[in-house]
Amino acid sequence: MTVTAVRKDTNALTLTLDAEFDAPPERVWQLWSDPRQLERWWGPPTYPATVTSHDFRTGGRVEYHMTGPEGDQPHGFWEITEADTPRRLAFRDGFANAYGTPNTELPLNDVEVTIEPIGGGRTRMSILSRFPDVAAMEQLLGMGMEEGLKEAVGQIDDILAESRVRA
Repeated sequence: MTVTAVRKDTNALTLTLDAEFDAPPERVWQLWSDPRQLERWWGPPTYPATVTSHDFRTGGRVEYHMTGPEGDQPHGFWEITEADTPRRLAFRDGFANAYGTPNTELPLNDVEVTIEPIGGGRTRMSILSRFPDVAAMEQLLGMGMEEGLKEAVGQIDDILAESRVRA
């Protein structure tokens, strides 16, 4: 299993997911920086993502929607605050309407992704989500954020295995 730990800290208002992969950091970074690869894992299997805009640099914006089993399409966006290839990515994560305008009825959260080598050609990736307050944390976790993130990251090993076969 890719995911090695998930920690919720209501005092710090954080959710942290750790995962390890049989791939170097540069390859793990590509899972974020290539919109076609990002679509293959961002979102749980029942809600696959479609990336519609991917300006992947500090100050850039990523826009996407997921398509649910009933055809619903929740939209989201990232406002990238830091993109340090291949080590760190930070962004403000939010929900949007179909036109990409932020949905102010749902909370934003700040996300920090760290990617680091751990030896033997392996990489550890941590995704830390920081919530503005307890109510926002409870609301997003109540919407299935933790389970969805675990399922999404759980799809990465198969993507990485495909690139090893082609190499």
